[in-house]
Amino acid sequence: MSGIEIVRGDITAQEVDAIVNAANESLLGGGGVDGAIHRSAGPDLLEECRGLGGCPTGQARITHGHRLPAKYIIHTVGPIWRGGGAGEPEFLASCYRSSLTLARDRGCETVAFPAISCGAYGYPLRKAAELSLATVREELDEHGLPALVRWVMFDEEAYRTWVEVQASSTS
Repeated sequence: MSGIEIVRGDITAQEVDAIVNAANESLLGGGGVDGAIHRSAGPDLLEECRGLGGCPTGQARITHGHRLPAKYIIHTVGPIWRGGGAGEPEFLASCYRSSLTLARDRGCETVAFPAISCGAYGYPLRKAAELSLATVREELDEHGLPALVRWVMFDEEAYRTWVEVQASSTS
């Protein structure tokens, strides 16, 4: 049975098999979720990321969790919002699909996502919530795993938006 949860909290504290990092293309740390994950995981994460050579928008890479409770960190690069006509929905959906593929490849049963691209990259919350929930549901319906996908929202507005979209899509 596959499930979806939406919670308020700190993604770096999640006791799941993998957390997803909303990274930039360099994978070398940044602001928001990316900076918090790098700080919490410690300097060995930066060293491991250096060896990956970056990551294009819409794709994902995986590293060890280092000092985090999660075994893995899946780094995905979301699109910068440019009004919706520059392929942003396709890139964002690809972030979720690529991340879940890496999680399945490593046998992860539990994965925690942030609101990818909704911070500094400016993706509208409602559009991101609708697209991400639909994409993840399709992946779970098709593959069954991971058994649990959790969105962990630090921001109250993002949390409320995901909960509203989830409620309206299941009613």
